[in-house]
Amino acid sequence: MTDTPQLPAVSREWHLTGRPVGWPKPEDFALVEAEVPQPGEGQVLVRNKYVSVDPYMRGRMSAAKSYVAPFELNQPMQGGAVGEVVVSHAEGIEAGDHVLHFLGWREYAVVDAKQAVKVDPEAAPLSAYLGVLGMTGLTAYAGLLRTAAFKEGDSVFVSGAAGAVGSQVGQIAKLKGASRVIGSAGSDEKVKLLVEEYGFDAAFNYKSGPVSEQLGEAAPDGVDVYFDNVGGDHLEAAIGRLNRDGRIAVCGMISVYNDTEPAPGPKNLGRLIQTRGRIQGFLVSDHYDLQQQFVQEVGGWIRSGELKYRETVVEGIENNLEAFLGVLRGDNTGKMIVKL
Repeated sequence: MTDTPQLPAVSREWHLTGRPVGWPKPEDFALVEAEVPQPGEGQVLVRNKYVSVDPYMRGRMSAAKSYVAPFELNQPMQGGAVGEVVVSHAEGIEAGDHVLHFLGWREYAVVDAKQAVKVDPEAAPLSAYLGVLGMTGLTAYAGLLRTAAFKEGDSVFVSGAAGAVGSQVGQIAKLKGASRVIGSAGSDEKVKLLVEEYGFDAAFNYKSGPVSEQLGEAAPDGVDVYFDNVGGDHLEAAIGRLNRDGRIAVCGMISVYNDTEPAPGPKNLGRLIQTRGRIQGFLVSDHYDLQQQFVQEVGGWIRSGELKYRETVVEGIENNLEAFLGVLRGDNTGKMIVKL
C-alpha cells in the first residue's frame, strides 16, 4: 500500500471516434484529456513509459467479429505498454516497480494487479519487453518452432522480414540451423539490413519486381517453411516454391488489412496437394506456455549478441496515431515503439 504522490490532474488518451473504412484517417481518432484515475483494491496506477503499436490493432478498429473484441467507440484504445507503478493497492507490487500490461494508448492507466507482469529494467531495456522479449518476440518463436514445426536444415522464407516479428523469425531460424533464410522487405535499405546485420542468406525488395520471380531467384531449391506476415502475392509465391511437406505459418496479412473488398485468394492452392503442404494460422495467445522457455533462450541470445534487434522510436503520446499509421505503411525497421 502506498500514499498517493503528487500527480498531474489530467492524463491524455487516444479514443476511436469512428470505424475506419479502408485506410484509417485522423478524423477517426481523438486525443482526449481525462482525469488521472485512482486505483482500487488489488489495482495499481501505472505511468506508461513506452507503448506499442502493432498491425493487429487495425482489425480491432472494425466492428467485424474476430478473435478479439473490437475497440469501443469513444473509449481509450488498448495495446501493450510498460511503465512505472506510481500507486499500488495490491500485494506483491510496490510503487517504483515496472510492469508490462495491456492498457496502452494513454499516459496513465489503472491496471488490475493480476493483469500486470513485473519486469526488470536492469535485465533489459524497458522497451524490449514490448518487442524482442515481449509479445512480438514470442509470436516469432512460437510461430516458427511450433506452428511451422521448423527443423534443422529447413529453408525458410519470411515476408515483412525487417519488422519486429519477421526479423526475429529469420534470426531464430539461422540460430537453429536453417540451411537458407530468405526475407522480403519494402526498401533496399531494409534488404541490406537483413543480409548484413541479421544474417539472412538472401533478401529482396518486393517493390522492385514480381515477388514470385524474386523468390524463385533467391530460393532456387524451394522453401520448406514460409512465415507469412503479408499475405497476397507473397503467399501465392511461397506456395509456388514450397517443397515436399512444406509448412506455412500465417501470422498476419498486412497487405489486405485496409482493403474495402475481399482480397482474392492464391490461385495455386492446388499445389498443396502435390507438395503435401499445409497452411496453419496461429495466435500468440495460444502459446503462452512457451513464455518461460522463450525468455530464457532468446534472452541468452540477446545477451551473447547472437540475436540483434532494432526499434523505431517515436516520441510523445500526441504522435501515437502517426506511429500506428507508420506501421501500416511499413515505415518502421524492427519494433515500432512510442516513448511517452
